Amino acid sequence: MKRLLFLALALLAAAPAAAQNAPLLVPDVSQHRIDLQSGFTGAELLLFGAIAYPGGRIPEGQIDIAVVIEGPRKPITVREKAKLGGLIWVNAESNSYRTAPSFYAVASSRPIADIIDEREAYVYEIGLKHLQLSPIQVGDTREQLRFRDGLIATNVEDGSYSQSSGSVQITRKLLYQARIEIPASVPVGTYDASTYLIRNGKVVSVAETEVVVGKRGFEQFVSIVAARYGFAYGLVAVLISLGLGWAAGALFHRR
Repeated sequence: MKRLLFLALALLAAAPAAAQNAPLLVPDVSQHRIDLQSGFTGAELLLFGAIAYPGGRIPEGQIDIAVVIEGPRKPITVREKAKLGGLIWVNAESNSYRTAPSFYAVASSRPIADIIDEREAYVYEIGLKHLQLSPIQVGDTREQLRFRDGLIATNVEDGSYSQSSGSVQITRKLLYQARIEIPASVPVGTYDASTYLIRNGKVVSVAETEVVVGKRGFEQFVSIVAARYGFAYGLVAVLISLGLGWAAGALFHRR
């Protein structure tokens, strides 16, 4: 923390008087790569940084920080379940989206509704309520909202989406830090970590960095083989399963 404070003070001193009015965010994360290996149970990312103001003048009044981590976007279809004859569950209506984050987590210094204008929040997609999911079908607005809310609720339940208010700590209006949990089921890819400095309901500065989630070692080898040689991989998996089943049967037969 002391090193970050020294960095912020140095940036304040170096900021020229003729600089633009927008403050400068200097973000970083505790690790820029997360390796998915056997036994991976999740990780905790620390996002931190410093704020440098033009001319070294710290503004009066409230400032807020929102931090967003977003995973690779992908098309997705949401299906609604319905009971057939009151006995079995079957797929009923569905709605497809061109692009939705595979992972989304936002942390803020105060509740999103208290720190940013609604329109501004939609522009920057800050908060689960303001995600732009690009539905393919054009239909009834209420139905669209129902499927959208269902998609978000499902992802919140399995840990893929999260929103935390009051979890960003700001020190002397110069330093900030936040912790975000990465679940064990997180998909591979490049994740965008965005930091937003907010004043009077508006985003006044934005900074971005990246976090790569990937596989290494044997897990990476299996993933590559499965992707490039799907048929051979499936055939080998079946043969291994049959072999293990035969071995187990033979062992119990002897006993």
